[in-house]
Order: sequence, then C-alpha cells, then structure tokens
Amino acid sequence: MISSSEMPILSAVERLERALARIDPPDADRSKAFTAVFEGSARSEAEASDERVAAGVPHGPLDGCIVSVKGLFDVAGTITSSGSAVLRRLAPAVDDAVVVERLRAAGAVIVGKTQMTEFAFSALGTNPHDGMPGNPRDRRRVPGGSSSGAVVSVVDGMAEIAIGSDTGGSIRIPASLSGAVGFKPTSGRISTVGAFSLSSTLDTIGPIALNVSDCAAADQVMSGQVSPLPLRAAALDTFRLIVARGRLFERWETEVLEAFENGVRRLRAGGVHIEDESMDAALDDIARIDRIGMFPSIELGATLRNHGIECLDQVDPRTRVRIEAGADVLAVDYVRMTRARQAAVDSFENTIADNEVFIVPTTPIRAPLFSLIESDVSFHEANGLLLRNSRVANLLDCPAISLPLPIGGLPVGLMLIGRRKSDRRLLEIASCVEEALQDVVRL
Repeated sequence: MISSSEMPILSAVERLERALARIDPPDADRSKAFTAVFEGSARSEAEASDERVAAGVPHGPLDGCIVSVKGLFDVAGTITSSGSAVLRRLAPAVDDAVVVERLRAAGAVIVGKTQMTEFAFSALGTNPHDGMPGNPRDRRRVPGGSSSGAVVSVVDGMAEIAIGSDTGGSIRIPASLSGAVGFKPTSGRISTVGAFSLSSTLDTIGPIALNVSDCAAADQVMSGQVSPLPLRAAALDTFRLIVARGRLFERWETEVLEAFENGVRRLRAGGVHIEDESMDAALDDIARIDRIGMFPSIELGATLRNHGIECLDQVDPRTRVRIEAGADVLAVDYVRMTRARQAAVDSFENTIADNEVFIVPTTPIRAPLFSLIESDVSFHEANGLLLRNSRVANLLDCPAISLPLPIGGLPVGLMLIGRRKSDRRLLEIASCVEEALQDVVRL
C-alpha cells in the first residue's frame, strides 16, 4: 500500500487476502460492490510484486497496490457490461483498456471489476440489473454514482485505490457522499481507449482513494508518466482559494452548508488565503448549452448504435428516458452545443490562473435514503441536485477534486476546481488543503 501508516507494513499478498476476505463477507451490501473478482490473477500479481520488492526492484509507488476498476473498463477475457443487461451479449474484451495496461505495468494488483450505474448514467448509484451496495457510512443510503462500487471498495477496505470514470461527477459525487477523495482530471490527460463511452465530449478517468497522495500516484501512472514523482503539498503562500458564491449556493441542506462554512473557517485558521467571488458568468455559458441539449443523452445513443443496440426495452426506464431525449436533438443543434461548450471552456480558462482554485461543496445534499428516491420524481430531483455542482467542471473541462470535510455523521465533500490542464498543481494545492484541515482538527 502506498500510503504512510503507523501500522506494520504488510506484503502485497497479505493485503490482497485481507481485501478478498472483505469482498466476500456475510454482509450482502458489501458483496454487491463487485461484479467480477480476479482472485487467481490478483494472487499472481501480488506474489510477483512481493518478489520485486524483496529483490529491491519495485516498479514504482503503485507496485503491489490493490486496485479495483469500474465495470466499464475492458479487462481481457471479460465482458464489458458497463452495468447494463443489454451489453452482456457482447463478446469478451480481447485486450485490457489502456489504463488497466498501465496499472498492471506499474505493478498494481487488479482485484476485480466494480458495480456501477447503467452506462454510468446516474449520480445516485442505483442499478436494477446488478444491484447496489449501501453507502459504507450508512447502508440505508445510496453510495453515489456512477462509480458506486468503486467508492465502496475503497471505504470498505476491498481495494486501496479504485479507478472510475467521471462525466458529470461520477467520481467526485460518490467520494463526497461516502467520505473518500475523488479526482477528475482535465479531458485528454488519461486515455479513454478501452472504456465504454457515456459522452465522448465529457468523459474522463480518475481515481478514488482515502487521500490525495494515492490519487496523485494513480493519476501519474494512468496518464503515462514514466518516472512518477512523490506529491509535494503546495506552500500556503503560493495559491488562493475562491469560494464560488452565487447560484451554486442555492438549495442546500443546512448540514452541508454548515460543514462547508466550518471547513472554510478552519482553513483560514490554518493560514490558507480564501476570498469570495462568483462563477455565475461561467454558469450562464453552461445554461446556454443546457437549453439546447445534454451531451451524455446524445452521445450515449451514438455509442449504443455503434454496438449494434437500437432496442432499449431492457434498459432501466429512468435511463432510457434520458437516452430517448437525446435522440430528438437535431444535428445542427449538436454542432451549436459543441461550439458553445468550446467558447465556455476558453472563456473560463482565461479568467483563472494556475494558482487559483474555486471551492464549493461537492454536492448540495448528503447521501439520500433509498426510501426517499423510490418515485421517478424524487429520483430525478435528487439526481439533478447531486450533479449540479460537479458537472460544472466537466463542461468547463477543468480538473476537480473532492475532499472529505471533517464532520461527524454523514460525509460532506469539499470540491476544488482548478484551471484547465493544471492537474498536478491542483493536486499539490489539494494536498495542502487536506493537511490544513487535518492539522486544525488535531489542534
């Protein structure tokens, strides 16, 4: 495991066996986190890692790390069902996805594939085909999606790092609701080859872990960096945080807003420079795109057509209705959307520096109870609220990371949004923020 700890250092094999024991427990909620477990190959990879470490020739910081991968990644010999019944008829993948190849080359132990929402098209984590694990902090509540099994695998100790995808918040939302760290990079930083595509415009791939350092190590490996370097936290006097007041602070659960404001006070007490401004001009640009259509609805339909799937009878009705809405968007309007999005990206990039980071709560609500999203109306309302803040970073093509705020009870996430292509700098700043929050708590 790559994180520092006061516990005795265990071998990769020992840590893998602990993870496997947690994957197959009596607790039915936990067992739903995985749709496939690779016990045989994982044991071989762990043994090989221990041999390299013993010989003094490890492959890097991820060597021997127990990693889960979301169900939309190709893993050679397995079907990439992406949480859907209609994709189970596909042939098994011939090759690993690029990110899986890079993880294996770095010595990571791929323990299995995790559950996800169908086609990665929901922020709640529900799935009528594969079931859904309960939130690891309260099993009566949703874990968040679409990388639902991913976050549960990390928080419940079944993996040390989970790899997910993020099209509108699918890494950061479950991280926020379940109390983990989730990082979404700038589009194009990490290859999406071999990953089922919800939206070719907005899809990104990133890690979920229990700390920023582990996310940074996974990001370096997956982005193809040959010689990964340890993450250094940014110095307090080298950046400023900007609270994005305005429309992103509407319709809040009181507990979320209180946790956020308390976190801001703690950061200021720790010496972090924080100011209040607004992102409403950028939100106006996004609203102009939304009035035309939604990229995932349109582009998912194209992806399914490429797979030869035109009948949607087996698709979850809550997902189907969104796909069908995309089919009504004219080609000329899709072009308008693409141009408007590029203009929004360029405009926002010119208003923020590499050492400036906007901050907001990751989601305006905490993890909803299963019982409160049973109706279609309540489901879509909760889904929209969970996506509201996080999707901004996807549409503006910014790196973003969710950190857990120090709070008792249900988790609340703090989201940092950086300038496009300033991924490493954002991780350095996030590491400093993480330390500042922990230091103030210890005091």
